[in-house]
Amino acid sequence: MSLTRDAVLDCLRGVADPVGGKDIVTAGLVRALTVEGGAVRFVLEIDPARAARMEDARAEAEARLRALPGVASVSVVMTAHAAQKPPPDLKLGAAKPKGPEKIAGVDRIIAIASGKGGVGKSTVAANLACALAAEGRRVGLLDADVYGPSQPRMLGITGRPASPDGKTILPLRNHGVTLMSLGLMTQEDEAVVWRGPMLMGALQQMLFQVQWGALDVLIVDLPPGTGDVQMTLAQKTHVDGAIIVSTPQDIALLDARKGIDMFHKLGTPILGLIENMSVHVCSVCGNREHIFGTGGVRAEAEKLGVPLLAEIPLHLDIRTASDGGAPVVVSKSASPQAEAFRARARQMISEGRA
Repeated sequence: MSLTRDAVLDCLRGVADPVGGKDIVTAGLVRALTVEGGAVRFVLEIDPARAARMEDARAEAEARLRALPGVASVSVVMTAHAAQKPPPDLKLGAAKPKGPEKIAGVDRIIAIASGKGGVGKSTVAANLACALAAEGRRVGLLDADVYGPSQPRMLGITGRPASPDGKTILPLRNHGVTLMSLGLMTQEDEAVVWRGPMLMGALQQMLFQVQWGALDVLIVDLPPGTGDVQMTLAQKTHVDGAIIVSTPQDIALLDARKGIDMFHKLGTPILGLIENMSVHVCSVCGNREHIFGTGGVRAEAEKLGVPLLAEIPLHLDIRTASDGGAPVVVSKSASPQAEAFRARARQMISEGRA
């Protein structure tokens, strides 16, 4: 018959507590009891002042257990619990929640957001970061889209960030952009199955434990929608502004409005809107097709009183460049799609936003 936990406890009830008069089990001195096969381990938690008197009880407990059928080994450790401290004197209103903090070495933080997925937000973030770097700015890109981190692929970065001291994380770099992404810590096909507190903890680590160095601007690629990551970013750091990306499609604009309202509630300025996939120009005949509608983002920007920052065409080169690890602005071509990002970057610099 195999050794059971109940049999061990019954055996230990025969050992008296030399101070309290009860047995050591009833007195609550036996802690962390494990019974694995024939191995028995537990902690005898005592008052520090009773250590000498309890040594006999410890020895008796060990001897009784060794004589118990089925016991192969016994480990009994005595530990002294710390004296209880008086409860803190809590005064309502005395402690205030910690407000937004600056990230060491980072001058500005700009969030790239969207109300829904699939509108090209991450593509815009990667191209804008590379365009700013090409203009001589010191740029960081934080891929905060934790459920769908795509920036390592878009920037052509592989490998894992190093940590020389177990606390500081060294980011990776390509195309003049310093990148940190959860995608660098997981496999491409590995799902991140996390709840809110884990997401918030990971975001704070990527913000404050990454050695960003001296940056003129940190671009943050947010997940789509309105959720924990957006709220944590706005509450933990000083975000200089948000850029909302949307297609002209009515459904996309409906969700974009919710994202804009969220930033208003969080007190984050809206720098403007970018209309992505605004028009498709046929590569054969040159015909312009407004596949997702026309004028929707411009009308929304006018309604909100914010600028329409750019109209990015729907073009095969943008997709193939991103998939290939070199955003379209990295190429030396003067294509309209690349120039749209470059013009936006130059405008941001002239306005003192990057």
